Amino acid sequence: MKNSEEIKEMVRDRYTKIAEHDKELNSSCFCGDGSCDSPIPGFTVFSDDYTKLEGYVPEADLGLGCGLPTEFALIKEGDTVVDLGSGAGNDCFVARSITGVSGRVIGIDFTEIMIEKARANAAKLGYENVQFRFGDIEKMPLTSGIADVVISNCVLNLVPDKQKAFSEIFRILKAGGHFSVSDVVLIGELPEKLSQAAAVYAGCIAGALQKSDYLQVIKNAGFVNVTVQKDKVIHVPDNLLLEYISNEELSEFRNTGAGIFSITVYADRPAETKECGESCGCNS
Repeated sequence: MKNSEEIKEMVRDRYTKIAEHDKELNSSCFCGDGSCDSPIPGFTVFSDDYTKLEGYVPEADLGLGCGLPTEFALIKEGDTVVDLGSGAGNDCFVARSITGVSGRVIGIDFTEIMIEKARANAAKLGYENVQFRFGDIEKMPLTSGIADVVISNCVLNLVPDKQKAFSEIFRILKAGGHFSVSDVVLIGELPEKLSQAAAVYAGCIAGALQKSDYLQVIKNAGFVNVTVQKDKVIHVPDNLLLEYISNEELSEFRNTGAGIFSITVYADRPAETKECGESCGCNS
């Protein structure tokens, strides 16, 4: 069992490799699996289509998302938006098209090459109100109450301590602010060999919580009005699963009704909060 820092280092290494690939390869490998040497034919089920969204920048789209959180985030002109796991800047640039020049967009990522790519993309576009900061989602380099809206796309499932992550989201949001995040969750149990596979962890699956547990973590952090805005089942090809489990285990898995889902979740930070102890998880 890897500890928190080992998991972070593994994910960082994987996404460093991913940053060197183009969108076509990333989206046709298993959830952007950076060790993928060749595309899996027809496998693009995780990533959603950004190409018709205002603000879309092809150079910033590495095909790593599992939803379109900006579509549901209720971003307004002039808002300060924070994107967690901002990669090459894809969601940040879409958010900036909504906030306009009077708003502010901050991307957080802990992979240095991603930060470099995102900053280069912002410089080409001349966006002075979009910035990218190197940092850990469990301890963000941001002051409390800075954000009107927080977004994230297929990233929080990779964070070892999700309670810390959502407590940090609570901390950086203004009172009355909100988040919309797309992520991967499970319903039912995955085969043990699959859930423990390091390559799958970095590719979004083994780090995922049960859907009910994921929503409870959000509530435990102090959020209200927790709502699943969108969900879709993720069908992973048999030939890929067979790299980790046997034919018999695959058959059992298919018959259990267990599944992998992409969900987009919304929640509010209450407009007024009372002082509380550490047990509430709000960390405010």
